[in-house]
Amino acid sequence: MNYNIRGENIEVTNAIREYVEKKIGKMERYFDTPPSSEVHVNLSVHNDEQRIEVTIPMKDLLLRAEENHNDLYAATDLVVDKLERQIRKHKTKINRKFRQMGAPKHVFAELEKEAAVAVNDEPDDEIQIVKKKRFDLKPMDEEEAVLQMDMLGHAFFVFENAETGDTNVVYKRNDGKYGLIEPNA
Repeated sequence: MNYNIRGENIEVTNAIREYVEKKIGKMERYFDTPPSSEVHVNLSVHNDEQRIEVTIPMKDLLLRAEENHNDLYAATDLVVDKLERQIRKHKTKINRKFRQMGAPKHVFAELEKEAAVAVNDEPDDEIQIVKKKRFDLKPMDEEEAVLQMDMLGHAFFVFENAETGDTNVVYKRNDGKYGLIEPNA
């Protein structure tokens, strides 16, 4: 992994750099091949509080965590714990999906769907809603919503904006960036 460590109101010393690289580097054990992505680390100090933000963009996942603490080294440990939890959660989700999709009942279900499509090749003029979902909206900010969307592997995510209380939607644009849909007041 390539590290991009920068400091705001703090000088990034060799000791700090080595500690951050060592701690974040330990996450490579979760991958079969070490990720070649760039690790963005922002260190800052405001009112005697140390803050670390870590962002690791990867192919199918965006890992991001931030932590505030009086001690920068303790904040680094806490942020690495958060990132490890995200990786474990993502891997569990992928493994569960892989096991479910490989199960015989799903193979037969897919074959049945293909056979039904082959029989019903007539175009339908009416719109059919084939699935409905209901869920509780969790209050969060836009960054957390984008992180949740990426963790789920979806193209959009509906959430309650923690600041405004409105229902918002974040979505992934074709250019790889993100968009936010807010209702008019």
